[in-house]
Amino acid sequence: MFKALGLAPAESAVYVALVGNPRASADELAATARLSPAQARGALVRLTERGLVSRLPGRPVRYLAAPPDAAIGELIGAVESRLWQARDAAQALMETHRAASRYIHPEQSLEVLVGQDNIGRRVTHIENSAKTQVRGFDKPPYVSTPSANVENANVENQGKRLRRGIRYRVIYSRKAVAWPGRLRAGLLATLREGEQARVRPDLPLKMLMVDDRMAVIPISSSEKNGLAYLIHPSSLLDALITLFEAEWERGVPLSVDGPVDGASGPDEETRDLLMLLASGLTDQGIARSLGWSIRTTQRRIHALMEDLGAATRFQMGMSAKTRGWL
Repeated sequence: MFKALGLAPAESAVYVALVGNPRASADELAATARLSPAQARGALVRLTERGLVSRLPGRPVRYLAAPPDAAIGELIGAVESRLWQARDAAQALMETHRAASRYIHPEQSLEVLVGQDNIGRRVTHIENSAKTQVRGFDKPPYVSTPSANVENANVENQGKRLRRGIRYRVIYSRKAVAWPGRLRAGLLATLREGEQARVRPDLPLKMLMVDDRMAVIPISSSEKNGLAYLIHPSSLLDALITLFEAEWERGVPLSVDGPVDGASGPDEETRDLLMLLASGLTDQGIARSLGWSIRTTQRRIHALMEDLGAATRFQMGMSAKTRGWL
């Protein structure tokens, strides 16, 4: 039953019998599992060594099975860990193969990735392989709205790479910044970790690029089809690098730096509001991003203009910039 998890047939039979007959002796288990007493005792010794069975005091010796959810779950986890290691090793070997054969087979400069799970694993592996920098275009639509746990895990993993000296430069579309909950759940957290970010009114595509070696882009503007291109060094990758740098030069920088010269600064909500205004979002976009109503958004903007003594939004932005709030 559990041969795939590394248990011999006799061990599986004895464990299953013991789950249904707790505190059974070796002879009782041999009868239930239809094994010889010697086979049952040998299986019990091996199961005990692996922590799946425990001996109880007294004579005759009786046994108790570890709870299946923990015992079998641990075996499954060990197998899954070995499988992930094998996948990573195969992926690294495949990249070596591509590098060695690229000039013989130039068509290998482009791969098609199929399936969201496969794309996600490859993107994680590629991002972890970064040597100097990661660049990206971020825009909706998204496959799903990430949970808080997923966002926290992404921020933590990116933070580890940043602390290793990997530079992150990401360009967000205005819709990405305005995506409900995205600003505080992910974007501001990655900025505090050291990500460099800019905003553009729109972006031509979504993209993740690692060093000057690889880039991943969706085949379609709709991610629901679960198809993406993995692009290796080629003229196409060179074009994407040029495209990113051009968009970066045009982008509006995002920052979470505090006020200069020890001046008192705005509260967190006001700083978020200023960042979104500087990004060029409409009142509706700001309201969606911060979870405010349109009326609340406009009231906060007017109050901020009065605090800064500005008659126009442009003057408000200049005043905030002068004070080091942006």
